[in-house]
Amino acid sequence: MKVLKRIAKRKHRRTHRVRNRVRRDAHGRPRLTVYRTNKHIYAQIVDDANGTTFCAASTLDKSIAGPGTAAGNKEAAAKVGKLLAERAVEKGVKEVAFDRGSFRYHGRVAALADAAREGGLEF
Repeated sequence: MKVLKRIAKRKHRRTHRVRNRVRRDAHGRPRLTVYRTNKHIYAQIVDDANGTTFCAASTLDKSIAGPGTAAGNKEAAAKVGKLLAERAVEKGVKEVAFDRGSFRYHGRVAALADAAREGGLEF
């Protein structure tokens, strides 16, 4: 049990270290947050000043997930990034601060970020 608590504590520290840095350097821009599980990936754009969410996308969306499609790979993450960027541009959000949370900027997280940049978001 000690080991699990230690792992959770490290993840918590990592998350807050990254989030505090992003908030400090954001200069009023909304935050693009990413959450990754083994099966799915979720992303949303949050305005910390007002405590509101501009838009969100995940592999659970009907336009991405369908019968026979895998949701835990880089292609699905890229679709989420592209869909999120489209929704953000529709709302008038162009510049965001990327918050990777406790996850490394690698694999699915990087694929989502690259697709969001291609979709029109700047970070």
